[in-house]
Amino acid sequence: MLAIEGLSKHFGGVQAVHRVDLQVRGNEILGLIGPNGSGKSTIVNLVTGVFPPTEGRVRLRDRDITGWQPHRVLAAGMGRTFQSIRIFGGLTVWQNLWVAQNAQSEGGRGVLRRWLAVDRASMKKIEATLDFCRLRGKKDELARNLAFGEQRRLELARVLAAEPDLLLLDEPAAGMNAAEIEDLRDRILALKQRGKTVVLIEHHMELVMGIAERVAVLNFGVKIAEGPPAAVQDDERVREAYLGHRRGQA
Repeated sequence: MLAIEGLSKHFGGVQAVHRVDLQVRGNEILGLIGPNGSGKSTIVNLVTGVFPPTEGRVRLRDRDITGWQPHRVLAAGMGRTFQSIRIFGGLTVWQNLWVAQNAQSEGGRGVLRRWLAVDRASMKKIEATLDFCRLRGKKDELARNLAFGEQRRLELARVLAAEPDLLLLDEPAAGMNAAEIEDLRDRILALKQRGKTVVLIEHHMELVMGIAERVAVLNFGVKIAEGPPAAVQDDERVREAYLGHRRGQA
């Protein structure tokens, strides 16, 4: 579904990502992990059009989308969440989803016209997304008044409202408690059952290793390992990246 080919990004003299190749298969959960500063979020930003790559290509369903603007990437079927919650605090939960549902058209232009012409089908889709993320009871609440875990669920609901087939979830478990992480796990598995493809960028190893079918590991902007979770966990390069020394060293 998604092909990342020789992707690199340099910020001045800093090499954030270097010649990364990665394939994401349809209807899989792929974990993308690595220490802080390893280039995970930069990869997401390159793939979704936030930054143009220095070199390399990004293909979605064999279509070259390298350098596309974020709203075009979203319209093509790929959505993402952010490490830091990016919701409209002054809008209600329902309004947040409506804006997200309409954001893929020319970067959100003509929103007022579409607001005045909102149809029943759009409303039903929003209601279904609210149910999926367990937010129906909060739909008229201002987003800024939600509890942290609810805001995290709203962040997920916003990307789902745009109906992408491929979701890039950038550290969705950050700041969550154990019960909230368990609920997030259930949501991600349910998305797979609905035919979605998920790339999970996450520091919570138990979550990633428990649901990902494959895991790719970055370190200093370079992919150092890829494979089934058990094999990746036992990879010497991965151990060294996380622990800072090789097995057997003091």
